[in-house]
Amino acid sequence: MNECTTRSSIATRFRGFLPVIVDVETGGFNAHTDALLEIAAVILRMNTQGYLYPFHTVACHVEPFPGANLEPASMAVNKIDPQHPFRQALPETEALNTVFKQVRRELRETGCKRAVLVGHNASFDLSFLNAAVSRNDIKRNPFHSFSNLDTVTLAALAYGQTVLAKAVTAASIPWNTNEAHSAVYDAERTADLFCKVVNRWKDLGGWIPQ
Repeated sequence: MNECTTRSSIATRFRGFLPVIVDVETGGFNAHTDALLEIAAVILRMNTQGYLYPFHTVACHVEPFPGANLEPASMAVNKIDPQHPFRQALPETEALNTVFKQVRRELRETGCKRAVLVGHNASFDLSFLNAAVSRNDIKRNPFHSFSNLDTVTLAALAYGQTVLAKAVTAASIPWNTNEAHSAVYDAERTADLFCKVVNRWKDLGGWIPQ
């Protein structure tokens, strides 16, 4: 499944939207007050048989915005040291534009009109993305501002699980607890999960390439 299909197929599959898996690591749960610390996005493609597969990951460490809150409980889970000299963190504007540039390029390549965020508890990731876009007055956000696709719902339907680690394991996708809670790792496993559910639905006759 490594051959890209025609320009319109992935756009046709999702009504003109390009699904992009996004995961963020943050300094808490409040998108307006707590720091955005990592962002990762996985670009998907569709092969000539109509199967989705992860194509490319773009990710950035992010500098906490001025005055950002860092909740100790959240930092204990993600184990991020915002001051670590090897983080090579970018300001929010630069980090978002790095991700958005790749997404906009894929929109042009596929003929999709807008990206739609796919995430595990997607409303959380979208809220932090939207807050950072607003905070930095970014005008060309390629993502739909409120629509999303949530793998929690898909995993509950397909595997009876809602926790990412349990859903991935139920889907027979390898899971490494030691690598979890990094934006790249969680985004890539969420991408694997999303592709597996969507492709399985196709195999069951739920969608036929047009």
